[in-house]
Amino acid sequence: MGTRRRLGLDRSGPPPPETLAGHPLNPWTIPNAIGFVRLALIPAFLILDMSSRDGQDALPAALFAFGAGGDYLDGIVARLTGQYSRLGALLDPVVDRLLVLSGVAVCWRFDLLPRWALAVLIAREVAVVALARIGLRRGQDLKINWPGRLAVWPTMSAIVFALIGVLTLAEVLLYVGLALGLAALAMYARDGVSALRAAR
Repeated sequence: MGTRRRLGLDRSGPPPPETLAGHPLNPWTIPNAIGFVRLALIPAFLILDMSSRDGQDALPAALFAFGAGGDYLDGIVARLTGQYSRLGALLDPVVDRLLVLSGVAVCWRFDLLPRWALAVLIAREVAVVALARIGLRRGQDLKINWPGRLAVWPTMSAIVFALIGVLTLAEVLLYVGLALGLAALAMYARDGVSALRAAR
């Protein structure tokens, strides 16, 4: 495996067969352990930050940043160890959605980012979840596209910078993440319609 593939820069070729529908969940892998830790950090982050004075305490910000960074870490570990699993393919995007929504909740409560933009972000995340569920019911996985992959980091980074008080940069990154995320959503909807037409 080349360096670009290990780092997740080369996503050519089919997904690992272990991640496809119909394969066993196989929960006991190192990447899934990272995913479970990320999931456990979300309530800890919410409790600590929601009880803070202004939503900008260092510890919850660090917890959120670790949870966001874990999204990249579990992918690298999976590629290095070959420990792919169906559960990992399902768990990772769910944790990403929950992490983003938890960060949005804090930013909304303490007015750290424009609420209209946060509302658009929430609507986009809900729409992606709805599309994924419709696809799963029809035996089709939501294939992550490049705008969707690229949207994760500016969106997560926007929340991290908001949590540490770098609000101007946070707002710019949020708009970048929103633009990429909405482009990805349009592509998901287009691909879903094409798949439905092909299945008829």
